Amino acid sequence: MNIAFFDSGIGGLSVLQEALALLPNENYIYYADSDNAPYGTKTKDEVKKLTFQAVELLVSKNIKALVVACNTATSAAVRDLRGIYDFPIIGMEPAVKPAVEKNGNAGKRVLVLATSLTLKEEKFRSLVSRFDAGHIVDMLPAPKLVELAEKFVFHGLEVENYMKEILPEHIDQYGTVVLGCTHFPLFKPVLARILPAGTDIIDGNKGTVHHLYDILKTGGLLNPGTEKGQVTFYKSGVQVTDPVLIENYKKIIY
Repeated sequence: MNIAFFDSGIGGLSVLQEALALLPNENYIYYADSDNAPYGTKTKDEVKKLTFQAVELLVSKNIKALVVACNTATSAAVRDLRGIYDFPIIGMEPAVKPAVEKNGNAGKRVLVLATSLTLKEEKFRSLVSRFDAGHIVDMLPAPKLVELAEKFVFHGLEVENYMKEILPEHIDQYGTVVLGCTHFPLFKPVLARILPAGTDIIDGNKGTVHHLYDILKTGGLLNPGTEKGQVTFYKSGVQVTDPVLIENYKKIIY
């Protein structure tokens, strides 16, 4: 059986990369809805509809678990998906809790980069209110990073200029930058160069994959085989056969 990963585009490959490192013997299906990206500028209903369409296809592919490797789709649709399907469904959550715990007593603030829809959703607002008693969390939408990632542009002047344009003037007040969109870890090297030395850059990818592992282990769903698993790619409902696109995907996950 397969483990399915779904994202609005290629961002979820950053999560799949972690899964391949921890669970190399599993077989995976990766679904990138790149034809409809970005999700972060759409309405909640639009995102929910697109997510359900993708999951309907994935369900037909003999899956034993689904990772919604998209913060925006998690906010919009995961609760409803869990009400319909009985296999494990794992969503993404911005790493607000560890960021606040680290910076709360250090006199530093936390900056969350995410899509506009994620930042507006009640799920995210509730997460922040649970852990940010000291009101040290600031939020910043960065929609263009998704568009750049979908063009496989992860560095260069266009990326650096955009980041410098949107980042707050007094960026040294932040001890941690939380990447609240799975596309954003693809830009970590550029962010690390732009941000002040010592600024933590964290995401929820590792935590999500470890949660997946725990659920599979508890449910007796881990693949007992020792052979390296396979990854099959879909793009907006169609299996990817273009060798150039497959190679671009593989450059991210391997």
